[in-house]
Amino acid sequence: MKIFLTGGSGFVGGAVASALTAEHRVVAMARSEESAAKIVSRGAEPVRCELGAVEPEHLEGSDVVIHAAAKLGDWGPREKFWRVNVDGTSQLLDTARAAGVKRFIHISTEAVLFRGQHLRQVEETHPYPERSPILYSETKAAAEKRVLAADGPALTTLALRPRLVWGPGDTTLLAAIARAVEQGSYLWLDGGRARTSTTFIGNLTHAVKLALARGRGGKAYFITDGETTTLREFLTTYLGTQGIELPKRSLPGGVIRPAARLTEGTWRLLRLGGRPAVTFHGAAFMSRDCTLLIDNAERDLDYRPLYSIAEGMARM
Repeated sequence: MKIFLTGGSGFVGGAVASALTAEHRVVAMARSEESAAKIVSRGAEPVRCELGAVEPEHLEGSDVVIHAAAKLGDWGPREKFWRVNVDGTSQLLDTARAAGVKRFIHISTEAVLFRGQHLRQVEETHPYPERSPILYSETKAAAEKRVLAADGPALTTLALRPRLVWGPGDTTLLAAIARAVEQGSYLWLDGGRARTSTTFIGNLTHAVKLALARGRGGKAYFITDGETTTLREFLTTYLGTQGIELPKRSLPGGVIRPAARLTEGTWRLLRLGGRPAVTFHGAAFMSRDCTLLIDNAERDLDYRPLYSIAEGMARM
């Protein structure tokens, strides 16, 4: 099978490439020579193109598109989030149809449902919020809606929604927390007692393999480790694998969330440079429960986590 992959130089996309190259031919979008080198190191073939400008010839002969590229983060211009996450996905969908691709797997996120509220034991039928103050959530939701609406006889489309992806090769969560600890800015909200689902990278790549042939078109699937933990327990152990001790100080989430909204509004109004010390996205992430049910993935994808949280930690 020939697979076209976006995001192959990143944490998730790179892991997907490594997991698939033993059995499939994987070609991956590369925006630069640096990206191309990373893709080659994963055993895939780089193709020089970028989101918003993927042409049918780039997808020639591809059976499946796996779309893992996205604009991440909790701060930045709305236009950039929209251009990458929404317009980039729409253009890739159009090109996949034109190239005769049969299957489109979108790496989405549970954040498509998030506007700053608790998400407790939710299924995929949980409604999208009418609006979200979180740009990542808003734009990933808009992209996912377009992917699922594109499902049809010629092109099967589906979305995988991992939560808090972690594991060897993590260049996002680990780096961000380590930087905050080093700068002395890390603190817990509500003592870190928010309950959460997580997704070990090996479990996510397993789900992607299953989705190559399984799953109902037009549907989204939560993918997790099948366990519930607290942010304090999980992050303490996770950072501990790298010899990083997290500080104990904590503030109430009910105070920090509205303060973050006010700070963000002031920042944008005054067009200040850089970024606020705390964002609403970050404050909500650290103080809201997010637990997800994977019954539908178990039924339709035959998904079962290959690794427990403890087994994943042992691989760090």
